[in-house]
Amino acid sequence: MIKKMLLVAAIILSSSSVFAQKDTTAVDSFKFTIVKQNKITPVKNQASSGTCWSFSTIGFFESELLRMGKPEVDLSEMFVVHHSYTDKADKYVRMNGACNFGGGGSFYDVWYVMKNYGIVPESVMTGLNYGEEKHKHAELDALTSAYVKVIVSNPNKKLSTAWKTGFDGILDAYLGQTPKEFTVDGKKYTPLTYEKSLGLNLDDYVSLTSFTHHPYYAPFAIEIPDNWRNSESYNLPLNELMQVFDNAIDKGYCVAWASDVSEKGFTRNGIAVDPEVKVANLPGTDQAKWLNIPQKDMEEKIYKVKGPQPEVKVTPEIRQAGFDNYQTTDDHGMVIYGTAKDQNGTKYYLVKNSWGTENKYKGTWYASETFVMHKTIDIMVHKDAIPKEILKKLGIK
Repeated sequence: MIKKMLLVAAIILSSSSVFAQKDTTAVDSFKFTIVKQNKITPVKNQASSGTCWSFSTIGFFESELLRMGKPEVDLSEMFVVHHSYTDKADKYVRMNGACNFGGGGSFYDVWYVMKNYGIVPESVMTGLNYGEEKHKHAELDALTSAYVKVIVSNPNKKLSTAWKTGFDGILDAYLGQTPKEFTVDGKKYTPLTYEKSLGLNLDDYVSLTSFTHHPYYAPFAIEIPDNWRNSESYNLPLNELMQVFDNAIDKGYCVAWASDVSEKGFTRNGIAVDPEVKVANLPGTDQAKWLNIPQKDMEEKIYKVKGPQPEVKVTPEIRQAGFDNYQTTDDHGMVIYGTAKDQNGTKYYLVKNSWGTENKYKGTWYASETFVMHKTIDIMVHKDAIPKEILKKLGIK
């Protein structure tokens, strides 16, 4: 069994597409058969940071390069974080503190940084300049938050010319300076020229969602705190949003996936299901909610999902009610890269997480179709991954 689990984990984390795998792996009483998986880069670890938005979108673009037949690259999440924090601080001060400021973000933040500032390899900027081997942003986030609040309080009755330099100094001390020029394989690049060299056309990527409080087939800015740039997503009926997931995977594309992971059914052992009977939501968002919880309480709340069970019958109305009542929250960004089925034939999506490889599936989660249908906030995909009839309805060429 151990050898078989290692084999499956190796297959999942490899860069080759696999179809109709016959091998199955059991965790508790779950038994999964891989139907299809598309190319992804290795699982990373955001550790104790709220930067899933950067890890997931970078992982998504890395997988896009593999799909295009490009060499595997390891891009820097913290280059994106540095630029995003700087832009976020500027907006927070301009808005007199009347907007969100924190460690969170959206897929669009990564797109925006790559489009306007470029990108660098991980080897050029790891973001670990503060004596830690893994990302640990509690101190950094507390400092940056306190800093911008002081600036907004305007103690000098006029903003100094030094405040932006001071803020960037904090980021530089923790994450390192964003490089102006660097060398890869003997060739010099700037972040912008390196991004161009990758071969991605960033204008080909589209954000999609499904809610009933806005018209379908039109874009709107999802009302969530981490959408601080007010980026827009096209609104689709729920059934058509799910068609995009399946069409994308079938055609070899991955999907950047933002979801609520504060539900009981999103377990720590690599399972995400939407059972009919729920317990109260766990506090907090993203990986932070798993920290500082007594082991006994964590196991009691999380590890009760032992096998396939009846799930919620999801409708657009149920989705909307959850969003309106703060029951469905914007917690976490991941990458969906394939499909599987359990022993009952129920469909699951293969999810690349950014919490390291210490879970039973070595960094992959199996998310049921029901969970994805119910708890998706938004997705980002290449426009060619969207069925043509849906593209036409959206007016996208």
